[in-house]
Amino acid sequence: MEQIKIQANINVRVETIWNAYTSAEDIMQWNQASDDWHCTSSINDLRVGGKFKNRMEAKDGSAGFDFEGTYTALDPFKKIAYVMSDGRHVEIHFDTKKNTTDVNVVFDAESENPIDLQRNGWQAILDNFKSYVERTYGNPAYGQTH
Repeated sequence: MEQIKIQANINVRVETIWNAYTSAEDIMQWNQASDDWHCTSSINDLRVGGKFKNRMEAKDGSAGFDFEGTYTALDPFKKIAYVMSDGRHVEIHFDTKKNTTDVNVVFDAESENPIDLQRNGWQAILDNFKSYVERTYGNPAYGQTH
């Protein structure tokens, strides 16, 4: 199974990024690939064996789906791994460098959509996360932009 990699460099401390990535309230603010979609609910039981479920819906009501999985590994502020409900694996690595953090995501491709479409969709969500975290939690003392 082919794996897809995406990455973002975020100008915020890893502790803040971890909390925004795993808090249901925050997830609902950033977890969409485009402005015409939104995340209407999020349930997150952040522990190995715990489950998460994020409801993604088109704002016009034309489509929606549940994105869900079960955590398989957690290393606070460093790594999150989970298996999606369709059996595909995902790993997120948080690499801290002073007051910035590289977030690297590797996930198993699915067979229904082209690789580029999958990569671009996941990257759009990660870019939205970066924008949300820097805008909401950025600290001007570190010279971060909002």
